[in-house]
Amino acid sequence: MNAQTLNPQSAEARVRILVVDDHEVMRLGMRNLLESISGWCVCAEASNGREAIESALRLRPDVVIMDITMPGMNGLDAASRITESQPDIPVILFSLHLSDDVISHFQKDGIRGAVSKGDAARDLVAAVETVLSGGNFFPSRKSSGKLMH
Repeated sequence: MNAQTLNPQSAEARVRILVVDDHEVMRLGMRNLLESISGWCVCAEASNGREAIESALRLRPDVVIMDITMPGMNGLDAASRITESQPDIPVILFSLHLSDDVISHFQKDGIRGAVSKGDAARDLVAAVETVLSGGNFFPSRKSSGKLMH
């Protein structure tokens, strides 16, 4: 699937989000959750890291939410390239499993947040709000909240 621009009204939205996941059902679920917030829209979707980089450079979204494990270029490599070339665009990684070791690696690479797919209903909106306000959002295994730096 090629990256696609989804919402023609995205230029009018207050918050424009690029969603990247190789599973269409995950992109649909994220879009439904994110667009339930007034003023937020998914401006584009991508199914791999290369498409994510192209879409981020072309569309300059307010935030990127990206799966880690994807075919072709994975989310870690794509996130690193996006944060190098566009440091003002916060990237939130989205994964099935997040460990403290993995999260500390994210923070070194300029990634601003991470959300476990299992906690998306609880944490995804808060993660977007946090990174857009300049903070970082990383889950803690010790508590079910966010760590802000």
